[in-house]
Amino acid sequence: MVRGGENLIVVDYTQEGNFMRYSVLDTFAGAGGFSLGFELAGAKVIGAIEIDTWAYETFKFNHPDATVMQSDITSLSDEQIVDAFGKLNPDIILGGPPCQGFSICNKNSGDPKDPRNSFFEEFIRVGRLLNPQIMIMENVPNLINAKSENKEPVVNIISDELRRLGYHVEYRILEATDYGVPQIRKRLVVIASRTKLAYPFPDKTHTTKNTIELFEIGLKSCPTLWDAISDLPEIEAREGAEEINYSKPPQNEYQSFLRKDAIKLFNHKAMNHSKRLVQRFAAMSWGDSTSDVPDHLGPLKRNSTEFSEKSYDQNNRRMHPNRPCHTIAASFYANFVHPYKNRNFTAREGARIQSFPDWYVFKGKPTVVSHKLLQREGRLDEKHLCQYNQIGNAVPPLMAKAIAENIFKQLGD
Repeated sequence: MVRGGENLIVVDYTQEGNFMRYSVLDTFAGAGGFSLGFELAGAKVIGAIEIDTWAYETFKFNHPDATVMQSDITSLSDEQIVDAFGKLNPDIILGGPPCQGFSICNKNSGDPKDPRNSFFEEFIRVGRLLNPQIMIMENVPNLINAKSENKEPVVNIISDELRRLGYHVEYRILEATDYGVPQIRKRLVVIASRTKLAYPFPDKTHTTKNTIELFEIGLKSCPTLWDAISDLPEIEAREGAEEINYSKPPQNEYQSFLRKDAIKLFNHKAMNHSKRLVQRFAAMSWGDSTSDVPDHLGPLKRNSTEFSEKSYDQNNRRMHPNRPCHTIAASFYANFVHPYKNRNFTAREGARIQSFPDWYVFKGKPTVVSHKLLQREGRLDEKHLCQYNQIGNAVPPLMAKAIAENIFKQLGD
């Protein structure tokens, strides 16, 4: 079948036995990494809500049969949500509501640190309207330590709100490397289920340890960064393209898994680095960052020939090939340097590290001007999530797949 529009032909990449048994609605969907994991486990993605234009285009392109709404969820009435998704009867609702500051309303109307004054309440509203079997929320691990102004743990408030809807609620911080994602990435996952799950969270399937200890017998070795990207076409700065042919066969199980049935490679375009920046990267060894290069290759002040006095210890760090990558954040195009090439990662390399299959295409531009600059200059119509943002914001699909498979086994009991 055709996936993601013309010129992209693949076979359904799902687990045998559970195919399309459960339906999934993704709220705050972004590019769709969370729901993609459930699809890889055998679910059917029936819908999504996403405000950003380019992320919406990515989701819709890769799920052409789904009902995908581009909208600010706070502007949708109860009737609009029910009209769009009620007849589809989603079994599972997913969401990663932004919780920074916990406030989308007037701060004088209550505790701005209370998640009930945040986008989380919209996630609750959708659940209340559509009454799914399962609701799953993911967020940053630090949310588990956050407290409201009256010192009540935020995660307790969230759990209580879900329990009021009649759900059994459990939460845990999960590590992506435990599920075969070649990236050090932790996420807080809250699972709410109508039927109490005996084991809400999946057991780890992989380890990053070189020597398997007794309690880890039976676990696979987690892929490394190089395991994830070594088969991709070798390109230098300014090379590559949005659509490119493979240049070599897959080198390992992980690459074969992500390449399954894809006939083209997408989003593998290197950054247009200056000659000076390429020289700076060439001076770096594994683990080095901008602060470690010789003085004459250091960063210059903006629009100046003078050297900057600021230290950039976290910028442009060259990654070790034989370890999991550091966390792929929304701005990862400026965070990491390829282990062997003198350039930053391409969007596709970031997608591989996040465990997105190669047939999953990211729409919009690879990068955009700083959102802070656009906000300052009033250019809000240009404020979109670029390919790198979409990839970095996503839940790693393989981690989501592990969560889904664990739940499906119990729902099927």
